[in-house]
Amino acid sequence: MADFTVHIVDDEEPVRKSLAFLLTMNGFAVRIHETAAAFAEFAPNARNAVLITDLRMPEMSGIDLVRRLAAMKLKVPSIVITGHGDIPMAVEAMKAGASDFIEKPFEDTVIIDAIKRAAIQLAGSADDGETIDEIRDRVVTLSERERQVLSAVVAGLPNKTIAYDLDISPRTVEVHRANVMTKMKAKSLPQLVRMAMSAGFGPQ
Repeated sequence: MADFTVHIVDDEEPVRKSLAFLLTMNGFAVRIHETAAAFAEFAPNARNAVLITDLRMPEMSGIDLVRRLAAMKLKVPSIVITGHGDIPMAVEAMKAGASDFIEKPFEDTVIIDAIKRAAIQLAGSADDGETIDEIRDRVVTLSERERQVLSAVVAGLPNKTIAYDLDISPRTVEVHRANVMTKMKAKSLPQLVRMAMSAGFGPQ
């Protein structure tokens, strides 16, 4: 694996320590930061950095940090960790430049796989070995309603809002989302959003 350092930004010390321990035990070089502002100040001096940041933090949130890095034109693949209710914000973070987001609680393998994807992005290689044409071919297989649901998901809208906008029940939205996941061959919501955005699908 390429030589890079994983920087963990979280305002909760137990979270920082447990995540740092997990990644260190899996062979990653790790550095922790107590606040987003602290990492933002350090970032210009970071070399080969991959960022893991919590979404909700005081003073500067994870999405604000991602935007700050983008404004500074720094190449730091960022993984945003979020609670289930924060999915719309997590999608917004990806639009701001984050490479991935992960819902809590998560399995060890999920965060490790996300770091590996970020490392590939850091090296400038294609992500997941899938081409944009392949992803767009899958989008073509979706029904009109499924494309509407996918577009709404990429926009970060919750199921109840999607149901209201499309004049269907929340349960029907769930069925369409499941069909979209299957047809797009996405194993998770973050992967689905990442694929759709890479193919230029959904609201800009």
